[in-house]
Amino acid sequence: MKILLTGGSGRLGTELRALIPGIVAPTSAEMNLTDVAAVLEVVGRERPDVIVHAAAYTNVGGAEKDREACWNANVVGTRNVAAAANAVGAKLIHISTDYVFDGRTGGYREGDTPGPVVNYYSLTKLVAEEAARAAREHLILRTSFRPREFAYPVAFSDVYTGQDYVDIIAPEIALAVTNALAIQDEVLHIVTERKSVYELARRRRPDVQEGTRAQAGVTLPGDVSLNTDRWVEVKAALSGG
Repeated sequence: MKILLTGGSGRLGTELRALIPGIVAPTSAEMNLTDVAAVLEVVGRERPDVIVHAAAYTNVGGAEKDREACWNANVVGTRNVAAAANAVGAKLIHISTDYVFDGRTGGYREGDTPGPVVNYYSLTKLVAEEAARAAREHLILRTSFRPREFAYPVAFSDVYTGQDYVDIIAPEIALAVTNALAIQDEVLHIVTERKSVYELARRRRPDVQEGTRAQAGVTLPGDVSLNTDRWVEVKAALSGG
């Protein structure tokens, strides 16, 4: 099975390249995702069985200021990748986010209605999911991850999430990717247990200071934890359990 990866130099992409031998990861210079002709040319040449679309604009605060860049990367790029997947008969694995939910309840399941979005980044990722569904064969993976080390001096104790560090999340994503053609689901949630961002931060940065989302400078959802029961079932089936 040949796998092509977008966003190979990013946080998740770097981990996936280390975890999946032989994965093809063109650079942004080699394949400009906002240029449909460039995407079709590279994908047509490589003819992958699976395309993992991990490239995205992920700066939540920056998205409010540079909406065009965020829209082009997250929406236009996904449209182009979906079109290319259809052109070669590849299955598209689209990396999405827990931020497609409004964060009022938490524990969201795959079939729960998303929105209303709380910030511009969330809007682009929700629209991107619909763009990904244009691929005849697709799997949307909603996930959330941090760098291997918590990067900020303050972490919010009133933001709840299933997010984890990328070295914990990436092997789970890699398992889904390498079994993509056997997975029949169209949406899966891949995160860990519900916790506050502050609790998560303290695991690798014990001196982190406690803060609240009122300090963020951008509207953040309160509880975007995801239910992972279905992913647990799929993993068991893949292992024959």
